[in-house]
Amino acid sequence: MFGPVLILLPPSEGKTAPRRGKPLDLAGLSSPGLTPARERMLDALVALCSADPAEAARVLDVPKTQLDLLQLNASLKTAPTARADAIYSGVLYDALGLATLSAAARRRATSRVRVVSSLFGMVAPTDRIPAYRLSGDAMLPGLGSVAGVWREALGPEVTELVGDGLLVDLRSGMYAAFWRPAGLSRVATVRVLHEVGGKRQVVSHFNKSTKGRIARALLEEGANPRTPAALARALRELGWTVEVTDGTRGVVQLDVVVAEL
Repeated sequence: MFGPVLILLPPSEGKTAPRRGKPLDLAGLSSPGLTPARERMLDALVALCSADPAEAARVLDVPKTQLDLLQLNASLKTAPTARADAIYSGVLYDALGLATLSAAARRRATSRVRVVSSLFGMVAPTDRIPAYRLSGDAMLPGLGSVAGVWREALGPEVTELVGDGLLVDLRSGMYAAFWRPAGLSRVATVRVLHEVGGKRQVVSHFNKSTKGRIARALLEEGANPRTPAALARALRELGWTVEVTDGTRGVVQLDVVVAEL
């Protein structure tokens, strides 16, 4: 019996900070196997932003106009939390529109969608988290690269979640570096190409918006493809132009070609 499809999303760099809510409870998050790494990441980020804001701004590449983000990080352990699907914002999440999904699709999202996070490794839409600022390419004092921390921790958790189902990897390149899906037999990555005048290129806005719309359509339709080829057929039936490219290590790349949003 095949398990449900698992959709991996990148986080948004911009986040909506909740004004009220319970403080962070790491023990209450999904994928409890990530708790030790989450604790190390949280401690390092809070210490950096509390002790030396100027150094934190440099390390985290925070512009002078957004120094309030450092205080946000310094207060992470006591800051109000909200569901992750209310925290993450931006082009992809606007197109996905988790809050406006049908009741059935929202239930599917709870089990089938995970957001890769620099601070928490991976969260479900219903996990309660605070807003934070931490890019996937950051280097934290005492820990090293964010990607390196998660590269050691994420594999077992993702593997357990996807089981014998299909992993649909919609992560961007920065967050794909957190974990490479080696050893899984059914993995499809999705690349969005914008075609104009016969020329194709990756354009950030089209890429993010189309990936959000793809995730939304799969959740609303209740599609549960078992293989990358079945996913390609499902997306074509939903109206997209899809080309299949064999990837490396058993990963199949799907190129979704769009001319307009």
